Amino acid sequence: MKENIKIAILDMYNGFTNEGMRCIKMICGEFLTQEGIKGNYDIFDVRKKNEIPKIEDYDIFISTGGPGNPLPEGHNWEDKYSHFLDQIFEHNRLNENKKFMFLICHSFQVASNHLQLGYLCKRHSTSFGVMPIHRTSDGETEPFFNGLPDIFHAVDSRDYQIILPNWQKINNFGAKVLCLEKVREYVPLERAIMSIRFSEEVIGTQFHPEADAIGMLRYFKQEEKMIAVISEHGSDKYEQMIDHLDDPDKIKLTESIIIPSFLNHAAEQILAIA
Repeated sequence: MKENIKIAILDMYNGFTNEGMRCIKMICGEFLTQEGIKGNYDIFDVRKKNEIPKIEDYDIFISTGGPGNPLPEGHNWEDKYSHFLDQIFEHNRLNENKKFMFLICHSFQVASNHLQLGYLCKRHSTSFGVMPIHRTSDGETEPFFNGLPDIFHAVDSRDYQIILPNWQKINNFGAKVLCLEKVREYVPLERAIMSIRFSEEVIGTQFHPEADAIGMLRYFKQEEKMIAVISEHGSDKYEQMIDHLDDPDKIKLTESIIIPSFLNHAAEQILAIA
């Protein structure tokens, strides 16, 4: 029986300071302190140092968000990361001891584009703030969303987007679209795909389920971010976003459910394999 669970955190922030890594480390730390759970996590700097974990050395992989262009630009890490994704799916197809992976924002965009499950493009304007996320019919039965309302709230921070789902590729791959961007009745633009279950073991979100209220408040209070939100959405919307940070039914709920549910499910499956 396996006793220690090993987690690899794939840092996609390219050396930029961020709140996301702090939140992910905190969630993983809390998970590893649960009764009956033993293990550790290691961090791999994918974009800055071209570090990629060995699949055989880890059980769970969490690949972070990050700044910049998720479209291929010819960097050394891009082919290595795409090959790593292919190896995860291939390993799970051939082996009983599955590898579990969660892809966040930038990683989600890179993976979705690599698998050609949708169209990756730059947004007309930056999406930034606490936004409503709409579950699809498949999302309504997604176990990692149990406890969330049909329209829940999460931190969204994107200059790019995956839109126009390629249903032939999605169906052939066995994937499911779980969530869509908010409805914008007066804006004739495609709604972004906000979450995909790629397989039984691999899931991802284009939003940030790891974000916590403390970090986001610190982020929103930065003058540059405050000006950006107010210029895009107005001061009333900015104040509403600040209020949402303290609402237990908004990002606090999302943070407490999605990634912890993923980790607990992965642990159950991993520890059940002799």
